[in-house]
Amino acid sequence: MFIVQKFGGSSLAGEERLRRAAELCLKAHRRGDRLVVVVSAAGDTTDELVELARQIHPDPPERELDALMATGEQQSAALMAIMLESLGAAARSFSGWQAGIVTSARHGRARIGLLAPERLHKALEEGQIAVVAGFQGLSPAGDVTTLGRGGSDTTAVALAAAMGADRCEIYTDVDGIYTADPRLVTGARLLEEIDYRDMLALALRGSQVLHPESVRLAMAGGVEIRLLSSFESSPGSVVRSLADSRRPGFAGVTRDEESATVSAVGRAAGPNTLSELVLLLGRSGVPVLDGRVEEGCVSVKVAQAQLLPALELVHSALIR
Repeated sequence: MFIVQKFGGSSLAGEERLRRAAELCLKAHRRGDRLVVVVSAAGDTTDELVELARQIHPDPPERELDALMATGEQQSAALMAIMLESLGAAARSFSGWQAGIVTSARHGRARIGLLAPERLHKALEEGQIAVVAGFQGLSPAGDVTTLGRGGSDTTAVALAAAMGADRCEIYTDVDGIYTADPRLVTGARLLEEIDYRDMLALALRGSQVLHPESVRLAMAGGVEIRLLSSFESSPGSVVRSLADSRRPGFAGVTRDEESATVSAVGRAAGPNTLSELVLLLGRSGVPVLDGRVEEGCVSVKVAQAQLLPALELVHSALIR
């Protein structure tokens, strides 16, 4: 089996966590799987690099900021390869451009335009684990670029699609995808699986579990994503194409703090849902200031101070 694994920054913060992540890689490698590992910058490295740049210049040039930020992931890739070697596995690290990732020229929010991962294929053929720095690539002019928030997820899914991986495993500090943020909503349930369409709608409306671009790429390339915890054993959640008969009426509820909206996502979302939510929230003392219905999604705008109560009420009403 050919797997792309991605480890987020919280999974790599410190030697102990780095070792645990490496051991998860080795578990797959030792059962004979070919493995590409994509890594984020460890912990708060990216924020610290940006803060350092802004101490020097209040508005650093975007080109130089990208060149600086990309070093965080490169550190993680080299350290992961070193850790894997220390545990007895052959590994080689690659920057985004060494992995053949060519992007648009828009610094800070570049889009992947071309993938030429020949060096990664060669490493796999030689029995190595290929470790790739996420979040980055090279513009057609030869400048270092970064992909913006969630860029390492995007790197992982794009490589999985381009290289024909069987699946993409994303390891993070949560144990899967829930019907709502379990830190905020009582009764939020872990989903065994979720359709691409529902996951994309959640991601576009405030859920930060997966970046929208990574979901779009997975849907376009038919890449199965499995979201797993780096810190505990759990089956996680799978993002893939589901027949409508297997999709729940409502897959999840999320919020967008900036716009003070609560969104309910699922195949049953429609004008009647909006009417029900307006009545439900109004009876509970949470007036709806605005509402919107889109295919597979209903959103309501409330006062900022009532955003969390509205989230709880909508989840209780719609998630079965």
